[in-house]
Amino acid sequence: MPAIERIHAREVLDSRGNPTVAVDLMLDDGSSGSSMVPSGASTGEREAAELRDGDPHRYHGKGVLKAVAAVNEIIAPRLHGRDATHQREIDREMIELDGTPNKSRLGANAILGVSIACAKAAAASRREPLYRYLGGESATLLPVPCMNVLNGGKHADNNVDFQEFMIAPHGANTFSDSLRMGVEVFHELKATLKRKLLSTAVGDEGGFAPQLRSNQEAVDLLLSAIESAGYKPGKDVSLALDPATSEMFDNGRYVFFKSDHAAVTTEQLIALWESWIAQYPIVLLEDGLAENDWDGWREMTKRLGRKVELVGDDIFCTNPRIVQQGVDGGVANSVLIKLNQIGTITETFETVQIAKHSGYGCFVSHRSGETEDTTIADFTVAIGAGHLKTGSACRSERVAKYNRLLAIEEELGSRARFRGRQAFVNG
Repeated sequence: MPAIERIHAREVLDSRGNPTVAVDLMLDDGSSGSSMVPSGASTGEREAAELRDGDPHRYHGKGVLKAVAAVNEIIAPRLHGRDATHQREIDREMIELDGTPNKSRLGANAILGVSIACAKAAAASRREPLYRYLGGESATLLPVPCMNVLNGGKHADNNVDFQEFMIAPHGANTFSDSLRMGVEVFHELKATLKRKLLSTAVGDEGGFAPQLRSNQEAVDLLLSAIESAGYKPGKDVSLALDPATSEMFDNGRYVFFKSDHAAVTTEQLIALWESWIAQYPIVLLEDGLAENDWDGWREMTKRLGRKVELVGDDIFCTNPRIVQQGVDGGVANSVLIKLNQIGTITETFETVQIAKHSGYGCFVSHRSGETEDTTIADFTVAIGAGHLKTGSACRSERVAKYNRLLAIEEELGSRARFRGRQAFVNG
């Protein structure tokens, strides 16, 4: 039994220069695991709660010393001596120790840091890579990298309303070729922006953030870059969108407050997506409507659910109970998977199981405030998600995940699988 001998947390910085929690967990057999917890900017109302200090004299109130203390002073003594391979029991113990519906007492950032570090330490004790420890011998599917190459919304200080314009290089036979295709399109997009005298500065997730005439111009730029790279839109590289519409929802209408300066109804926004999907090679639409617009989601799913992968992020928050409500209500056909939205590995697996049992897709995601931790790369392979998003082809905290997937692909050798377009719902 590899028993937990020591757990230690500290305050570190994420990719936006904000504090976050790092955890080291040591076992009595000498094995260890470490984690760093990400943080989102565009967050759902029902996400598990980060614990922040609120002290205006430190990091503008964003410090996490309270969460660090929760690990070192409350969680660590309780878990001392526990079998690290009993992930479910350890996660449940922390949930009960917190005792709140949304982990607000100890903080989801504290709990998740320990949950991930424990899994990594247990994997090291068994001398297995994390993806195999979590997913077993069948964990061999490499994902299509959906690369966020043009940013707007809360992820950039430009005039583009929609938050993420992604490329999905699915027309490859391997992950490494898919990644290469995406990187080539990324560099062609930079060259295209330069020719048009547009900014090539990047947003939080490494995508370019130019000032554009409209949201639609962003799509046109991506298509031009795909063709300039020598690929065919729709056949080799398709598009995926995350407009983050919860950020635009105001009194029952969707307000385009950056570029188009318009307010539209749910019906009008669904019609817009219907038009774009008919016109452009879009394979995935995430958060096409706001988290509280459940009736709209049902209607959008009826009209578009057989044409494109409709991913629920803010509406589901990786919460197994809410995902089951969505399945029962005919909402979406895919679930965005973010470990820090729910706060433990165990609960994240429960969400994945509900989604897969219901025929829903799983789309694994980073956060806009990321770290060099590569857990989600292993997790994506562990659950066989088939596609993930973790930023563009720049910024080291994003590229670290892609580099980890390259290493996993090499380790799997001939066992590595890649589904390409079939990784998407309706693909």
